[in-house]
Amino acid sequence: MRTSRRENHREAVAGRANVADTPALDAYYDALERKEMGALWTVANKIEPWQPQPQSVPTIWRWADVRPAILQAPDLVSPEDAGRRVIMLVNPGRREVSAAVGLLYSGIQIMKAGESATAHRHMASALRFIMEGQGAYTIVDGERMTLGVNDFVLTPNGTWHEHGVDASGTTCIWQDGLDIPLMNALDANFYTVHPDLRQRTNQPTDSSVRLHGAGFVQPAWLRQAWTKPYSPLLKFDWAPTYEALTHAARVSDGSPYDGIIMEYVNPLTGGPVMPTIGASMQLLRPGEHTKAHRHTGSFVYHVAKGRGFSVIDGRRFDWQERDIFVVPSWSVHEHANLDERDDACLFTFNDLPVMQALATYAEQPFPDNGGHQMVVA
Repeated sequence: MRTSRRENHREAVAGRANVADTPALDAYYDALERKEMGALWTVANKIEPWQPQPQSVPTIWRWADVRPAILQAPDLVSPEDAGRRVIMLVNPGRREVSAAVGLLYSGIQIMKAGESATAHRHMASALRFIMEGQGAYTIVDGERMTLGVNDFVLTPNGTWHEHGVDASGTTCIWQDGLDIPLMNALDANFYTVHPDLRQRTNQPTDSSVRLHGAGFVQPAWLRQAWTKPYSPLLKFDWAPTYEALTHAARVSDGSPYDGIIMEYVNPLTGGPVMPTIGASMQLLRPGEHTKAHRHTGSFVYHVAKGRGFSVIDGRRFDWQERDIFVVPSWSVHEHANLDERDDACLFTFNDLPVMQALATYAEQPFPDNGGHQMVVA
């Protein structure tokens, strides 16, 4: 009997598909294919797995490799020709969609002093996390925001936005994070260039921070007026974020899996900053080693401060400041701070808002070895 050329994912388990190939079935499958149909039982076990089977793999991009590469870009392409000079961080398992992990895109962008990019908008939600340099700014729907190292800024979907560096500044580098692969998977992506190529600022600089940056007190006259699905606070400064982490570390043990972790939230709702992308900053105390767990949701980590390592599905990844690594959905992971004197901080953006909105979030602690994985690689 000849071997079928088709997929046939069989499992000898009650309730799962277990149909043997036969010449008669091969002929039947041929007839179905000619009518753009197929037999579910040949692929049911594949498309309905027992647990998540991410195509993404744990990956780390080391700053020692990324920085020299992105510094070459300005000498090779102009901002006018490139649109945006960005090095993409592409997961080996998600190359076909240019994703860093899951359906999240990330890249490293560079701009020199005095440069600016054309204003545009798109369906994808986006964020920037500043890595180095002085004088960077972003304009979102007419509001100009000044940006420093470790500041985090939103450019929500549908908003006009543009980036630049003041002429008095220095070369600036930041990490971009977007849900481009998700929007493309939904066949919902749009991209538009501003008709004037530039926006006019129509608000005082950093006005959203001045209005909404206090967090626990908000302008009462604006609370009912804000109807947009994203945070009215568009920039989250590093200094108050780090201060909040260190204050919390003095009075709480935090999470056994993430240490002291603070979520960036919409100050009006307490929910995520954007409908499809969440973000957080976590602090690991000197010498702290968290317990391992796994959950649905894809995570991009950026080392904002310190040095340490993470164990992801049994593989150890050592990291230091500005390294970027990813944890795919349902991957067992834990983190450790290697410095016995100073804390370490990890910024992350993720797709948890999507998981929570679709009621698909699940989490499990790692039950063995006192909550720590055995390192196999």
